[in-house]
Amino acid sequence: MTPPLRLKHNVLPLAVALLCAALASCGGGNSNPLDNPSPIENPPGASGQRLSFAYFQKCINPIFIAQLQIPGSSSTNTCAGSGCHDTVTGTGGAFRVVPAAQPVDVLDPAQTPDAIRASDMYKNFYSAQGETVLGSTTQSRLLAKPLLLNVLHGGGQIFLNADDPNAKLIEYWISHPAPMGADEFSTATYSMFTPADPATGTCNTQ
Repeated sequence: MTPPLRLKHNVLPLAVALLCAALASCGGGNSNPLDNPSPIENPPGASGQRLSFAYFQKCINPIFIAQLQIPGSSSTNTCAGSGCHDTVTGTGGAFRVVPAAQPVDVLDPAQTPDAIRASDMYKNFYSAQGETVLGSTTQSRLLAKPLLLNVLHGGGQIFLNADDPNAKLIEYWISHPAPMGADEFSTATYSMFTPADPATGTCNTQ
């Protein structure tokens, strides 16, 4: 009769060690191999460029509150209307406008970035910038929708074509972000006015 196989006392610890090593390799090298894998840590996002607040305030925001002629009609309407993009009663998606937003004196040292960011005008800026794709005006909903560029717009066509003066202003704003690493209040964006002064300059479009 064959005698029963006897395991040496050190075989079991060796097997456990091998199992733990295998689990550790599957779990991403956690200190506890029987625990869940370490949470995935996404790398910090690169800071993207910002659009000019000064140009928005003087040249873009007025478009949203103006009574605009509807192409092919004698009627007018405003983007900030109650049935459109008004921040309280609007039904026009994520883009929101505070119609009564007051201008901010960007040249006043008392108007710090934090103070400006607390204003209604900045809310309009932030919402509008969210509808843009830097470097691609045709992909920016802020321009594509009112032009009906392969996208539906509940408010219909607002600008007859890309040569509309308001469309040119929006196109210029999207195409001229602040320098890389600069914020939306960078004085480098004052070159978007002629002369280069957000108080007295006119809005460039080219």
